[in-house]
Amino acid sequence: MHVVLSGICVIDGDGSRTALASTRVRFRALAPATLDWYLATGEWPERAGGYAIQGRGAALVTAIDGDYLNVVGLPVSALLELLQDILQSSS
Repeated sequence: MHVVLSGICVIDGDGSRTALASTRVRFRALAPATLDWYLATGEWPERAGGYAIQGRGAALVTAIDGDYLNVVGLPVSALLELLQDILQSSS
């Protein structure tokens, strides 16, 4: 298991607001053949954590606790919470 942490900051005329998103990712027991298969896909380079949960890397994961989009790359739920006042005032 590992934890994906993403910090975000929104700056506007009223100052700045920050948030931290935390998502636990649990991996299955990985046999050498499974690791060899995933490495052979070529999907893993330049990926935070060395896997792409939105692709073939999903086969390595048994569960997540938290925001899936945080693992993919942007914690949209946390961002929308920070933008709530801005979004409401512009509508």
